[in-house]
Amino acid sequence: MAQSSTRGTGFSSTSQAATGRAYPNGNPALGYNPPGVRNTDSAVPLHRSKPVTHDYACEGPAPGSLSFRWTYGSNVAAKNRDPRVQVVQYNEDTFVLRQNVCVHWEAPFTYLLFGNEGALLIDTGATANAAHYPLRETVDAIIARWSRARGRSKVPLTVALTSGEDVAQNQGLVQFADRPGTTIVPKPLAAMQRAYGLTNWPAGTGRLDLGGRVIEVIPTPGTHRDGVTFYDPYCDFLFTGDLLFPGKINIGNDGDFVASLERLQTFASAHPVKWLLGGHVEMMFVPGKYYPRFATYKPYERVLEMTPDLIGDALRHAREVRGKDMMLIRPDFVLFNGVSPDQRTPVWPEGVPNINPPRPF
Repeated sequence: MAQSSTRGTGFSSTSQAATGRAYPNGNPALGYNPPGVRNTDSAVPLHRSKPVTHDYACEGPAPGSLSFRWTYGSNVAAKNRDPRVQVVQYNEDTFVLRQNVCVHWEAPFTYLLFGNEGALLIDTGATANAAHYPLRETVDAIIARWSRARGRSKVPLTVALTSGEDVAQNQGLVQFADRPGTTIVPKPLAAMQRAYGLTNWPAGTGRLDLGGRVIEVIPTPGTHRDGVTFYDPYCDFLFTGDLLFPGKINIGNDGDFVASLERLQTFASAHPVKWLLGGHVEMMFVPGKYYPRFATYKPYERVLEMTPDLIGDALRHAREVRGKDMMLIRPDFVLFNGVSPDQRTPVWPEGVPNINPPRPF
């Protein structure tokens, strides 16, 4: 039987040819977004008279996806052929980047957020050499593509760190030193506080306005003296750096650490939080088990995202280790207070299932 030439396209009830003539880039009037979500007009035809703008006000977190697997390295790092920087687009204005674990064993995450008037790069990875870790080249390519889609000739970039003291997150900063149209939040503690308007450290919050998308800056020292957490009210994310992530958390000052978790818990109780996104993943997918330092092959990693209830779990156990030199294993993280990050314990904690992970070799 001959097929009809008027087969529906799924985009409208008209024929494929008619739809193509009327809406060469799709019908912008159709309900692509979930109820309550207002996103860009970027589905309209590309012949525009002005740049695309985005309404960042939405009910609930903006949609996006992290449903994939991170590259996990190789037994022999020199033979790894994965991208030096893995890029995942969470949604059209939010990107998650990860340094290849074979380039640096800590495999830190960085985050690139866009607003109507600028972009923000959170953290810069563990390697300064752009030939080994092409972070700036990657960020420039993302910004160029985003700019073309939005009809913008310039997108100012701000580079900020969850901690200027964290070597695993500040080494790539030098790649942006001479980049045009770029503001780098200074690393020294006093200068960083002035840049964010934090006049009563560690109280109060700062702001970074990207144009309709205002990022809040929350002081969270504890693993580092200058630690901050960034809150994105569009995706409802807390970018927590080294303060709280699925891995081995090395507490620098246990009093500050407890106070920062209390501050973060208070903030999360007053603001919608979908996920915490930290600076690393070191835990395995089974509770309480983690990869040792310098491992470049991590095929059984836990997922990056953490649920906000883990702030309370971390706070409860941070109070337990306060004033003690000890490590404490939890299902989603391990606390190290006053001991080496290579410390081991023969006692498995009560309440944490002791499951042997698969062996990759």
